[in-house]
Amino acid sequence: MIKKLSIIGLCLLLAYTVQADSKAADSADLAATIDYLLAFVAESDCTFFRNDRAHTAEEAVNHMQRKYDHFKNKIKTPEDFIRLAATKSLLSGKPYMVKTKAGRLLKSETWLLEALETYRQEQRGKTGDAHD
Repeated sequence: MIKKLSIIGLCLLLAYTVQADSKAADSADLAATIDYLLAFVAESDCTFFRNDRAHTAEEAVNHMQRKYDHFKNKIKTPEDFIRLAATKSLLSGKPYMVKTKAGRLLKSETWLLEALETYRQEQRGKTGDAHD
């Protein structure tokens, strides 16, 4: 009986450890992805429009970082980050817009989701290369 309880306890401890490791990896992946998105914005040399006012890439990153810090406990995925910190004004509800160097004007949400997809494809490529 004691042996069975010890085995059950060991299994529970192992399951908890695996779950904790998984959450830590997920958290690290989330942080790395958000860091990528912020760097993508910073390096974009685009013009950002918030409530019809133009902002530099640096100003946009600072604003997104402040909103990220505010909503950090609600952000569980990169999509949450985009939705809560980089999509629209909380005050006016107006979407944030981006004007690329090529003159393309689009919602920041669309632009960042495209960047996120590219990043994920690159990450899958790196993972696949590691196993070859």
